[in-house]
Amino acid sequence: MRDLLRAVAGPVICAAVVTGLLAAWTGAGGGGTLTRVSLRVTQAAVPMRAFTARAADEVPAAATFLTIQNLSGTPDELVAARSSFARRVVLTRRDGSAGPPAQVGALVIPAHGILTLSPVGDDLVLQQPSPYESRATVPLTLTFRHAGTVTVEATVTGPGIP
Repeated sequence: MRDLLRAVAGPVICAAVVTGLLAAWTGAGGGGTLTRVSLRVTQAAVPMRAFTARAADEVPAAATFLTIQNLSGTPDELVAARSSFARRVVLTRRDGSAGPPAQVGALVIPAHGILTLSPVGDDLVLQQPSPYESRATVPLTLTFRHAGTVTVEATVTGPGIP
């Protein structure tokens, strides 16, 4: 019995020490918080840049239309986007002036709110896109601070049409 107690004592002491350290780390905020954000992306569209391939090739960027609804009580942010049809995808914000939109690092989706992206407001812009006008959809991968990554198929629509 004595040998059994000696054999068990080491692992039990180690488990108690590790549990205590994890409890202290979590209590000090090291464990973070669990944030559950639920988003719904609708009305995803990428308008054609022009009606002809030659004219489309001369347009260096393509705007998008997206509606992102936050179904949770925690705000989230759209922090990045990518597409296999664009060399680069940027997030932009218009400040109400007539000037060009400003590139931003994130767009906020308020708790229980909606973020609407369009060429006349906050937007997601495909820069130097590959020809996509003959396709039915364009894949967009959206990265959110809390909700993670969401991929949507944006419908290709006529020029200027959401």
